[in-house]
Amino acid sequence: MWRTGGGPVSGPGEVTTEGRRGPAVLGAAALLVVATWGALALADDSASADAAEAAPTITLPTALPGFLADAWFLPDDGTLGFIEIPGGPFTMGSDPGVDSLAFDVEWWGEGRVQGTVDVPAFHLNRFEVTTAQFAAFLVASGHTLVSPQTLSGPPDHPVAWVAWTDAVAYARWLDAALRSSPSTPESVASLLSDGWTVALPTEDQWEKAARGEDARIYPWGDGPRPDRAQYGRGSTAPVGSFPCPECPYALSDMSGNVWEWTRSPYQPYPYTTVDDRADLGAEALWVMRGGSFQDTPQFIRAANRGGADPGARRSFIGFRVALVQY
Repeated sequence: MWRTGGGPVSGPGEVTTEGRRGPAVLGAAALLVVATWGALALADDSASADAAEAAPTITLPTALPGFLADAWFLPDDGTLGFIEIPGGPFTMGSDPGVDSLAFDVEWWGEGRVQGTVDVPAFHLNRFEVTTAQFAAFLVASGHTLVSPQTLSGPPDHPVAWVAWTDAVAYARWLDAALRSSPSTPESVASLLSDGWTVALPTEDQWEKAARGEDARIYPWGDGPRPDRAQYGRGSTAPVGSFPCPECPYALSDMSGNVWEWTRSPYQPYPYTTVDDRADLGAEALWVMRGGSFQDTPQFIRAANRGGADPGARRSFIGFRVALVQY
């Protein structure tokens, strides 16, 4: 893995670039992708073979406080955890004159260090997808459990060891499950009938939800706060463990806990959604956001960008889902 502004750490497959966004950097990133993709593919092939031999039995909890056992362990509230993020413009990216920790891949080019993106309204789930929710998906859908480690965490912790392809499969399954269930709350059923879809958020949707409209550096403000997020620690925490009254939209764990897959391919800024709805099965790097439990304050900033091969499965990668209109 390579991260923005840093050196290599353990594990191939997750790639972000460092330095200025010039030809040399993009060339180096391309070489790095080629070098790591093959190693990751071999690792995934081995994991698939091991999983085929193991085929573990999946046991669901009988109850989980704060979640609905009879609704695939989604949050126990009137919207199943989906919170509306209002439409409108927001400032995306970083100004190194304001944020001294900013990486160059967060800039929008020389002389235009940040950009403005107008994001239509959408709904993002309050929590990262939990181990219990993902286990319910596996039982109901028959989706292949490639890595037994995926279900090794406590049921109320964010699921990890999930590839981008797993996250997309979960979102598509949940969309169908909510449409067919008579117990789906009217607020959610109405959105689905009006053309909304359960999906991963795009990169701009994720960043707006994390930082709001005032260009703050972290979801809670402009400085790191260990009482607001699970970072710089040895493991994940239960979702929603950290209250964040300063956060713009009452979302939990937008910094730390696990990196979150998005639906956006990893591309240099200026940001555009032009390619975001192209072939989702194509080989590419996909954007991750938010940092993880093991990261330093620099990596959990709202504008920081990570990228990974769609087959990457690691202890620090998870996701959350959104309701969106295409």
